[in-house]
Amino acid sequence: MSTVPPQAAAEIEVLRLPERLAECDEVVVEEPLEIRVGGRPIAVTMRTPGHDEELALGFLLTEGIQGITAGPTADFANNVVEVEVDGFDYERLQRHFYTTSSCGVCGKGALEAVAVEAPRVTSGLEVAAAVVATLPERLRAEQATFSLTGGLHATGLFGAGGELLSVREDVGRHNALDKVIGRAFLDGLLPLAGHVLCVSGRLSFELVQKAAVAGCPVLAGVGAPSSLAIELAADRGVTLCGFVREGRVSVYSQPWRIVT
Repeated sequence: MSTVPPQAAAEIEVLRLPERLAECDEVVVEEPLEIRVGGRPIAVTMRTPGHDEELALGFLLTEGIQGITAGPTADFANNVVEVEVDGFDYERLQRHFYTTSSCGVCGKGALEAVAVEAPRVTSGLEVAAAVVATLPERLRAEQATFSLTGGLHATGLFGAGGELLSVREDVGRHNALDKVIGRAFLDGLLPLAGHVLCVSGRLSFELVQKAAVAGCPVLAGVGAPSSLAIELAADRGVTLCGFVREGRVSVYSQPWRIVT
């Protein structure tokens, strides 16, 4: 199992009932992260500290903004990451984030917005159902901070044969996926045409959107998908697998990629 980042958990005192025992407990840390481009704030997200550069790069990438590098600001401000992008246009970025924040009010508008940023995934990757069925359990085994606190989501990046490439945890399910995508970007793995993403919770529209932008053909999760998540996966050519647990897999779109 991976180790717990020192800044990801904090010790607090808790009262256990009905015994009325005062004990120390470990809770997950949640703090804001400000993402800046060209020295100007672009977005703020609530996250678990750790892998902040990956989070910033992955977040911007899945919003259609290509980063180059990310790191601390010149004054080393706490909870702030500076991202270098090619061709910085602050006004365009501001308009883009306003449009993105409105996404989802109308299903058709949401699908059209994603189509602009995410080409249809055409990967011919096929993955054995037996491999997909094992991914959530293997992901759970690597969730060190969850084991300590019980309060985190996780995303894992796997090869087609089930080999684990990276795992990231965060209080936000979207942040965990952004961190994995940011790591893949830094490792030169994008687009993820030969890979599988697995998440620890339900499958939302936003998670499918991020997987599609990253070019990943298969997204699996232990929870249920939403109707719009299924619609988007079908529209963008992503194989969406939900309720992956106890050896079973429910495939909601592009089922030809999951072979038995």
